[in-house]
Amino acid sequence: MRFSETEALVSKRLDVPVFDADNHMYETKEALTKFLPERHRNAVDYVEVRGRTKIVVRGRISDYIPNPTFDVVARPGAQEDYFRLGNPEGKSRREIFGEPMRAIPAFREPAPRIELMDTQGIDRALMFPTLASLVEERMREAPELMHVVIHALNEWMYETWQFNYDGRIFSTPVITLPIVERAIEELEWVVERGARVVLIRPAPVPGFRGPRSFGLPEFDPFWEKVVEHDILVAMHSSDSGYERYTNDWMGSDSEMLPFEPQAFRMLSSWRPIEDACAALICHGALSRFPQLKIAVIENGSIWVEPLLKNLADVYKKMPQDFLEDPVEVFKRQVHISPFWEEDLGALADLIGTDRVLFGSDFPHPEGLADPATYVDELAGLDDEKVRKIMGGNLARLMNVEDAVLS
Repeated sequence: MRFSETEALVSKRLDVPVFDADNHMYETKEALTKFLPERHRNAVDYVEVRGRTKIVVRGRISDYIPNPTFDVVARPGAQEDYFRLGNPEGKSRREIFGEPMRAIPAFREPAPRIELMDTQGIDRALMFPTLASLVEERMREAPELMHVVIHALNEWMYETWQFNYDGRIFSTPVITLPIVERAIEELEWVVERGARVVLIRPAPVPGFRGPRSFGLPEFDPFWEKVVEHDILVAMHSSDSGYERYTNDWMGSDSEMLPFEPQAFRMLSSWRPIEDACAALICHGALSRFPQLKIAVIENGSIWVEPLLKNLADVYKKMPQDFLEDPVEVFKRQVHISPFWEEDLGALADLIGTDRVLFGSDFPHPEGLADPATYVDELAGLDDEKVRKIMGGNLARLMNVEDAVLS
């Protein structure tokens, strides 16, 4: 089944609270530019290249998002068969995506999105930006500018979507970390405006003296404030800068192109989130702040078991390098929203049911066209586990009522 431009798929109303950990907005062209100070107007721009609009970041044209205006987009769920069954016929990306559609208001604004959620049987959702994931990597050599542009994006997000819309849509303002004091200022700004969750890129933090881990004590003042405000930290898949490593093997200098995957690059696509979680544990941040809540979104889960095995092995050999058992730390504080096609029961057995979150990735083509059908992937789990995964766990993390909305 595929999404219709005129009528959403009608999903049955589930008898458990449905809190989708992975929904997306499609930003408008002004999202990164409307609130930019005049002196930084040239930081982000749009140009026409052979009849197609492209985004320009710091003077460089990016192909990261083929159509950064999102006026025309791939249909939600266009790749369901691809992820469920594979691609035995070797179809091209264009053939897999099928016919595109024009973006509808529900992809752009909160009020029509609520109407669509009602039709889909979705009670609440985290709402992630789409275009924002390209910003930080393309500004890694300009830390101050990075803070300016991210704040401009957050201003647009607040004006357009709010950070807590009707207690049902929780948009995820971005916090960039190069200058810790600025990161704290941004955190305070979004919290004052109702933010319950923030988005942090799973990547080394750029800085004036080079990149470094956000698990190091340098960032403790920021994490302390996150805990003080009881804010959930989401780490969504992004451009984490790892293309420079695969480029060395490929003999190229390309930017990350998520819609043009290549086999060798796909084999290492989980390294950013694996390294990010390992850094938070090995460098002690999660042990120094045991109340810190991490939600890993749209990064899959096949990396989790190998990481836990590696952590256990290193801990056995070098316990003096850890503040406590790293596997227990992971299971205490890291929550995973796996890909819908993965073995969710196995993940629940590995890290505990309380750490597994439902996420549909709607309306992206690699997600589910009908988000609530995710419950079908939970066949065989008991009712309490289904309730937790479909919404109860995220409601607990977000401090909202765990109930089906009428």
